[in-house]
Amino acid sequence: MELTPITASAKGPADCFTGDVYVTPISAPTAPSYLSAGIVHFTPGAHTNWHVHPNGQTLHVLEGIALVGTRDGSVVAARPGETVGCDPGVEHWHGATASTIAVHIAAVVGTAHHAGTDWNEPVTDTEYAAAQSAVNRQR
Repeated sequence: MELTPITASAKGPADCFTGDVYVTPISAPTAPSYLSAGIVHFTPGAHTNWHVHPNGQTLHVLEGIALVGTRDGSVVAARPGETVGCDPGVEHWHGATASTIAVHIAAVVGTAHHAGTDWNEPVTDTEYAAAQSAVNRQR
């Protein structure tokens, strides 16, 4: 058993996120599991770039409403206590709605040679607005 000291939150890098995003690490990817997990805080309107996880990703919402969108235009709005599984190899993005924060635990499994995430270009304003509209129609 090992107790890990509290780790400071850090602002998410601008080349991976739009808006103000803060990440608090939970676990670093180490052998043999290479599990990486963190608590991610999105301010209203903040979200990730498009990205892919070769081994998939699990998002568990703690607070607010988290949007998760895929290239085919599918969008889910997950609320506290809900979990979203992002399938391996599926390009997606996630973040807050335009008017609420979102806080989730993000977990991904990498390998000895790959951290588990391939980052791509930012989500466009048009793509984000379409996701927001889709969620508003679901309510």
